[in-house]
Amino acid sequence: MRIEVLKSKIHRVKITQAELHYVGSITIDETLMEAANLIEGEKVQIVNVNNGERLETYVIKGEQGSGMICLNGPAARKAQVGDVVIIISYASMEIEEAKKFKPTLVFPDPDNRLN
Repeated sequence: MRIEVLKSKIHRVKITQAELHYVGSITIDETLMEAANLIEGEKVQIVNVNNGERLETYVIKGEQGSGMICLNGPAARKAQVGDVVIIISYASMEIEEAKKFKPTLVFPDPDNRLN
């Protein structure tokens, strides 16, 4: 049997941009992506701490070191610039593997940067 478990989490980053007229996705600073073990095109869940919204989309690589967290397309309606979100990805694995698996957790500073 396979189960879905937490793979990666970027905990409490601020939305820096919202681009309604875009195909869709979330643009994430490449530095944060690498730290969280996320890859371009990976499915993620976005949880908005300010308003309780939850959505799923995919990752687009943003400029390294920029602190960018940009919701694109219809997702831009789910948050405002300055809202705090949690970005989560999951992985499917066998139960025995899942028991030993350790997720990657990233805790950026208030400017969406790593210390």
